[in-house]
Order: sequence, then C-alpha cells, then structure tokens
Amino acid sequence: MNNIDRQYQSLLQDRLDNGVVKETRNGSTLSVFGRQIRHRMSEGFPLLTTKKMYFKGIVTELLWFLRGDTNIKFLVDNDCHIWDGDAWKNYCIKNKIISSEDEGGMLKSEFINKIKTDDEFAKTWGSLGPVYGKQWRSWKKPIKTIGDPKSSQQPIDQIANLINELKTNPDSRRLMVNAWNVGELDQMVLPPCHYGFQVYTRELSHDERFEIYKKVCGRDLQLHISGINFKQFHFDEYGVPKRAISLMWNQRSVDTFLGLPFNIASYGLLLEIIAKVVNMVPDELIGNLGDVHLYNNHIEQAKEQVTRTPYELPSLNINTEFWQTESGECGIGPLSKSVFISALSNDDFIRCLLEEDIQLGNYQSHPAIKAPLSN
Repeated sequence: MNNIDRQYQSLLQDRLDNGVVKETRNGSTLSVFGRQIRHRMSEGFPLLTTKKMYFKGIVTELLWFLRGDTNIKFLVDNDCHIWDGDAWKNYCIKNKIISSEDEGGMLKSEFINKIKTDDEFAKTWGSLGPVYGKQWRSWKKPIKTIGDPKSSQQPIDQIANLINELKTNPDSRRLMVNAWNVGELDQMVLPPCHYGFQVYTRELSHDERFEIYKKVCGRDLQLHISGINFKQFHFDEYGVPKRAISLMWNQRSVDTFLGLPFNIASYGLLLEIIAKVVNMVPDELIGNLGDVHLYNNHIEQAKEQVTRTPYELPSLNINTEFWQTESGECGIGPLSKSVFISALSNDDFIRCLLEEDIQLGNYQSHPAIKAPLSN
C-alpha cells in the first residue's frame, strides 16, 4: 500500500487549486498554510515513487546533520550538492560579488571545486554557520558564573540526550530536538525550515511482539511450557523490541515540489536510525507543515506528477554488522546479539554510520522530473 505518494499528490493539487500568490525573497509562489501528512512505516519506506528520488543525497545530508557538521565540504566530497547554492550565495554577499566578471569573482562551479580541493578555502567559505548539525549535536547553553560578568558556553548534545531519555524514560513528553536557536539565527546562511521534531513511544502488544519474533526466527514459536511470562522471556532472549516509536517533525517553510519529498524521506530515515539505536519498531511518521508553497517555475512539473500512478513503496535495511563494539570503536567486526544490544546504549555509533550501511530495496519509480532550486 502506498498512501504517502497519494497524500503528496493531494498536496500538490491543493497548491494548484487553492494556493494564493505570494512574492517572496526567492520567487513567486502559490501558498497555503497549515497542512499535515501521516505515514505508517509498516507500509514501506516513504520514498516517493511518482518521480525518481536522489536517495544517496538524502542519506548523505542526514548523516551530515548527525555528525554535527555544518561545512559543505563533507557534502561536496560525497557528491551531494543541495547546499551548494547557499554557500555560494554567502560567499558572493560577503565578498560583494555581483557576477563572476567582478574582480575576484569566480564561477559557481569553480567555487565548488575549490571547496573540494582547498582545505583552507573550504574551512572559511564552506561553513554555513550554526545550522542543523550544530544545533542537534552542540547547542550552546549560556551559563552565568558567580562573580564573572561574562557568559561561558556549554554545548548540549540533543541527539545523545534524546537517545538516553528513550532508553531510561520512554514515556516522557519531552522527547524533543530543536533547531530553532533564536540567539544564532542571524549567524546561519538560512534559518532552519524544518525546525524541530518530537518522538513518542508505546508498548507493543504480545501479538505484535510475536509477529516480530516470527520474522526474526523464520518460524512459529514452539512452546513446551505454557504461559505469557515464558513467552515474553523468550522474546527478550531474542532481543524482540518491546516498544514502537513514532516521529513528528515541524516545518515552517515547505518547498512542496523539491524540498518536501526530501524531508519526508529524511525524517523517515531518521526515525529508522533512532529506532535501531533504542531497539524499537518504527511506527508512524507525521509532518506538520506551515507555509506550504509551490514555486511558479515548478507548476508544470507538479501538474505532470499528479497524473502518475504510484508504485509500491521500497524497503529499508540498516546494516548493523560492523557497528561499534562495547569499547565504542567502529568497524571492528560482527557483533553477537548480546554485545549488539549492549552497544546500543551508546549513541556515538551514529557518527560512525556510513552511506553503505543504509540499504534501499525494491525501489521502483517513475522518471525524475527536473526543476530549478530556489536559494
């Protein structure tokens, strides 16, 4: 079943039918306010099939966030160019360059090549300021010291805190990560569009755990001793998850044609990764969308996409064979089940995730639809 493509097509049609014209900093749009999408992860990984998606770029960007990185060099080195325009625009503004013919000017392609080949240049001009990765992994908390009029800064790792809370207090209503740091917005090349997310967990029923067990073992559970307690103990021995986890993200500004499909898959992937860390089952993905807009130069593309019939959604697998050992090292070798479960208590392995650890299966789609990106 593929409801996410259908919901997305409805959003596109909604823009075409009901959008109001707005003149914005980067182009004219058809805009509406306040929409929501919901997807059951059990129905498949939410990568749209009504146009071919650049999954590699989605993975690369999310791993960049989770590493706490804010410099495009990591993205450029991994052939992901979705932030190139923002870095290039910042470079031109700071150097008062209007065109490549200006003194000291360079073509965008030359700029990106220099980011890739000149480490010092990349360090200065590849930085985007304290964007997502900085806020997720190193939010600065001002602390007043008695007798010291100056404030020191103590970083807060929101991802590590989230994982710790999920493992120790999974019913908390404070399982949140925020990227909207009002004290640092003016230092960012672009304030966060998707500015925060919240997760929620629930206990799995016995029947739900039993179905998971059958998938893991490939056979029915044979019991010689009756009783629910024995069954639950058996499930625990095989590391069968006890909880399901859902994720809801909030987004102030939504580029419906180019950005939203990327956001849906990215937060679906984040949910899968977090679920793997805390040994839970991905449940529901929810997006709360603010200013949902379609750029005028995306209208014809949107009209094409709404006519397409969705395919079945693909599957996703996160390879854990070479995840960290109990010592916290990465890439050592396969883990036993007991060591693997123990290793999940430490979120540092997230920084060790590689693109090849995330495997997409059975992805069938319509051809890509090209459209210009508005920076």
